[in-house]
Amino acid sequence: MILLISDLHLEEQRPDITRAFLDLLGGRARGAEALYILGDFFEVWIGDDAMTPYQLSICQALRELSDSGTQVFLMHGNRDFLLGKAFCKAAGATLLKDPSVVEFYGEPVLLMHGDSLCTRDEAYQRMRRYLRNPLSLWILRNLPLRTRHKLARKLRNESRAQTRMKANDIVDVTPDEVPRVMQQHGVRTLVHGHTHRPAIHKLQIGEQAAKRIVLGDWDRQGWALQVDEQGFHLAAFDFMPCVPALPDSP
Repeated sequence: MILLISDLHLEEQRPDITRAFLDLLGGRARGAEALYILGDFFEVWIGDDAMTPYQLSICQALRELSDSGTQVFLMHGNRDFLLGKAFCKAAGATLLKDPSVVEFYGEPVLLMHGDSLCTRDEAYQRMRRYLRNPLSLWILRNLPLRTRHKLARKLRNESRAQTRMKANDIVDVTPDEVPRVMQQHGVRTLVHGHTHRPAIHKLQIGEQAAKRIVLGDWDRQGWALQVDEQGFHLAAFDFMPCVPALPDSP
């Protein structure tokens, strides 16, 4: 059995999501061959050298899973593209390129975060190309921590504001881009996240049946794709709601 998840957006302010993720690591993931996390694992990541105690605890939990025998694979998302080799080494994880073709039970499967498929959002794609440029990455990783914190907040706020203003078809994948990318990589199955629109889409590429599986984001519930010899199974699961902490008694 193989598990794939995406878009957890882990942060201290959402202990319910953190608890659900740790439950997954201690439960279903312990018996899996591999766990794939396809981007936006953290809500924000400003560099491996800036790990908070909270982020370090997540790193250690992944290491425990890796040490138990489950392979762990990570892919960059648009929120955590500065995740680096130091984190992956400490977590016992392998960093995957976006896109990557892997083999699940004899079938080649294309894995992506999914943001590069949204080609109609031209402003976002220009920003993506700039931020993923090796020179830009080097500059970002070497900025002072205070500057990186400010820049991360600015980018996150701008992203939220722009997403609310854009039409739904702009922030979703471009239909023509999906078969093009799948044909380019010679696959009939694509798995990605990013759009927060979980579904299994049946496709026709040439004369072959194909499918695009969209992983859901973790907010009001969690989502996981299980792959086994019987096929691909996408399902949601509930977790305990986030309860604000009560003020200390006088």
